[in-house]
Amino acid sequence: MTTPPDPRSLLYRPGLLTPDDARRLTAAALGQCDDGELYLQFIASEAFGFDDGRLKTADYSRDAGFGLRGVSGEMTGFAHANEISAAAIGRAGQTLQLLDPAKASPAPPPRANNRYLYTDASPLDAVPFADKVRLLEMIDSAARARDPRVAQVSASLAASWSVIEIVRADGFVAHDIRPLVRLNVSIVVERDGRRETGTFGLGGRRLYDDLFDPATWNRAIDSALAQALVNLEAVAAPAGEMTVLVGPGWPGVLLHEAVGHGLEGDFNRKRTSAFSGRIGERVAAPGVTVVDDGTLASDHGGGRRGSLSIDDEGTPTQENVLIEDGILKGYMQDRLNARLMGVAPTGNGRRESYAHAPMPRMTNTFMRSGTDDPAELLSRVKNGIFATSFGGGQVDITSGKFVFTCTEAWRVENGRLGAPIKGATLIGDGPTALTRIGGIGNDLALDEGIGICGKGGQSVPAGVGQPSLLLEGLTVGGTG
Repeated sequence: MTTPPDPRSLLYRPGLLTPDDARRLTAAALGQCDDGELYLQFIASEAFGFDDGRLKTADYSRDAGFGLRGVSGEMTGFAHANEISAAAIGRAGQTLQLLDPAKASPAPPPRANNRYLYTDASPLDAVPFADKVRLLEMIDSAARARDPRVAQVSASLAASWSVIEIVRADGFVAHDIRPLVRLNVSIVVERDGRRETGTFGLGGRRLYDDLFDPATWNRAIDSALAQALVNLEAVAAPAGEMTVLVGPGWPGVLLHEAVGHGLEGDFNRKRTSAFSGRIGERVAAPGVTVVDDGTLASDHGGGRRGSLSIDDEGTPTQENVLIEDGILKGYMQDRLNARLMGVAPTGNGRRESYAHAPMPRMTNTFMRSGTDDPAELLSRVKNGIFATSFGGGQVDITSGKFVFTCTEAWRVENGRLGAPIKGATLIGDGPTALTRIGGIGNDLALDEGIGICGKGGQSVPAGVGQPSLLLEGLTVGGTG
């Protein structure tokens, strides 16, 4: 049997860089800093796009590089390059000489971790190229055969495999190997000149495996088609202040944007968040418990989309209870903000790639279940809407004000579902919305693994989730 190559050989190559070189250079560059690390990364990625009955894109890329960060007080020095070599790291170390080491007080290293949440295997290598194309062809053909109103089908398959190693001046070394996959299906239906769209996606930190199971991709087709057909019957959304019942699962993206970002450590250290300085205070209705947990496993093996064995500073991820029964308990922290705020890092230091410095970011953020029957929550809505899927949204971190577009929603009158509606937007602010939660369902669901979170010009995969929520007094924007 042939022994597979050591993934670290993609980072360390004879004549360019050895592990001893990395430790020596990091100690020399960062030895007088409070904190920092050498972050080495190799990443391979692929993406296939099938549209209009043909393969439109088939991309494959490989990249490798390092980021060297030094931290002194509140000052950060950062240099990166797409060349992993002792010479390049040595040059990068010279750029950190501008940091003031006079009052250096070295931070302790992260705690050790031997927990791995996902496989080391690469999804890119596990399935032949032809099979990936054939999957998209089958999805296209099956979706078009579902309903005569199907006018267009788009399907995409994407994966990445990343090998990272974190080296610190104190000798601490940690590494992680991260797979990530995603399948997306989008269907456009048409009737009498009117066109509407439905989408569905799933994935996570695992191999392709079940994505090639007919039961899985047929479910993706059925879900996207059902949403498109609902929207084909939709009428203009009403407008005004009303009660909103928000469904479980992916609608947790509203919680992620409107509340989650405001609980990240950097905004609170700088006191620019609506939640700054409020630890121990009531910030939400009783029963509301919000958690960020980077250790969650997928239902199909591996990890959830936002899960990490360690964060991008080497800190093991963990369950962080942010709000418990309506009381603010803590924030999500990277090492820099945790040190300056006098608290422990929480495993939330994340970066898009070696070319970016880490910052506090969410992993999998969700609200825990309550005790209410979702059907009973619906019966309480006298005049409002029921929203089950969201598209894009915007939030102002300082005030918590948000605007979200509903991609699937219904009118509700006297506790009964009415016609589906289109063009609805939800307008409010996170801190106020948390206090207006009038019911929490017993049906917590996490998203299917499609989330991408943007902050400070960096994008990282993230997970969301929630049970059904009854929100009183939200402003609904619409044209009806």
